[in-house]
Amino acid sequence: MRMYNPPHPGEILAEMWLEPLGVSITDAAAKLNVSRKTLSEIVNGRAGISPEMALRLEIAFGKSAESWLAHQDAHDLWQARQRGGNLGVTPIPLQQAA
Repeated sequence: MRMYNPPHPGEILAEMWLEPLGVSITDAAAKLNVSRKTLSEIVNGRAGISPEMALRLEIAFGKSAESWLAHQDAHDLWQARQRGGNLGVTPIPLQQAA
């Protein structure tokens, strides 16, 4: 079952981790060893979660890197479906005539 408009992982990070723990973007960025700008762009949905950032989040918060990447993939795929339609692709028959 497809999720309807999955949240950006930055929204999940802010609402489920940073805000409840009372951690600012500046403090979290320092703990993650990234710039404040980098983390701010993720939290505000202007940048995605890379595999490296997913590992940083796993180490910092204990939620698996795979789950962070799955959130990113679900968000990206939903966005692509909204923009793409069929992308001009023609289906290829599964059985070609010999």
